[in-house]
Amino acid sequence: MYELKTKETDNSVIGFIEKVGSPKKREEAYKLLGLFTKTSGYEAKMWGPSIIGFGSYHYKYASGHEGDAPLVGFSPRKGKISLYFATGDTEREELLKELGKHTSGKACVYINKIADIDVEVLKKLIKQSIKFLRETYPEQ
Repeated sequence: MYELKTKETDNSVIGFIEKVGSPKKREEAYKLLGLFTKTSGYEAKMWGPSIIGFGSYHYKYASGHEGDAPLVGFSPRKGKISLYFATGDTEREELLKELGKHTSGKACVYINKIADIDVEVLKKLIKQSIKFLRETYPEQ
């Protein structure tokens, strides 16, 4: 059976950030930690070895696959900073057009630094992602 790699852990968020190699990336991580905490209203938790997540939801797909995931999150990676928002939300796509300098994959949005983006749009993305996931996966 498939085992989810990204599970909530009891590892220290601050401990993880302190181990980030680049001082600039560490500083960005602390800024994002404050911004995500304040905007989401959730306490930061580690998900897997490298994702800082906020809140959680339980999903179940038609295929029967199910699990838990953070509502929103980020990870200060070596190359770029990964931001995690809900996928499949058309409002997300519209907000990304206003975000500023970024690239995106299926689930991640990648930025180099906070100065490259509009922080107010980032706050809207955080709130919209939480709203979308709460509506899509209401708590049982």
